[in-house]
Amino acid sequence: MSRIQEIAAAHKLAVIEDAAQAIGARHEGRAAGSFGAAGCFSFFPSKNLGGAGDGGMITTNDAALAERLKLLRVHGARTKYEYEVLGVNSRLDALQAAILRVKLRYLDGWAKARRKNAERYRELFHEFRLEAMVTVPAVPTGFMHVYNQFTIRVKERDALREYLQGRGIPTEIYYPKALHLQKAFEYLGHKAGDFPVSEAASAEAVSLPIYPELTEEQQRSVVAAMADFDGE
Repeated sequence: MSRIQEIAAAHKLAVIEDAAQAIGARHEGRAAGSFGAAGCFSFFPSKNLGGAGDGGMITTNDAALAERLKLLRVHGARTKYEYEVLGVNSRLDALQAAILRVKLRYLDGWAKARRKNAERYRELFHEFRLEAMVTVPAVPTGFMHVYNQFTIRVKERDALREYLQGRGIPTEIYYPKALHLQKAFEYLGHKAGDFPVSEAASAEAVSLPIYPELTEEQQRSVVAAMADFDGE
């Protein structure tokens, strides 16, 4: 983020952070969502801090921007039926807020459990001698991960997923198709092979269970099954 901030400052650009999956993550002690002009968070149920439905939050230290966002979220009106600008209906309803306020108390503990589970995966991959098969997420010095997902890379991703599914182990592929191959971006004229790094990542990435309540026995079962697949 420090390098991004330098580039943005040099070109007079605003930095808006997509921190949807990063609530509680830190870089050099500073929280995700606090670096740029604004930080955007998601409270979708699958997120580390999730509600019972859709919801989100924008953070900013800019008072003028905060006031503008408040205006936009309620149809562009400060007074009912008096519209200053074209806005949206984007208020977080009271039920979601109540749920999130309770869950917020547990967020740090959940993140700590996720980090513990991530470290255990690394230890188990070493124990089962899978380090040549699996590429694990990197956590550079000065960063604190919150592991909304634990996403690894494996060459035979699809075959591994099918094998694990047969053993009753769920996995997930987030973003299975690179952006340049999406129909929405056909007009750019790109084709398969234009961005080989992105295409390789989308073909190899798979996320393993990482939720805070995951037990050591369950994790060992996941990695043991992966070792059985590797041995076939």
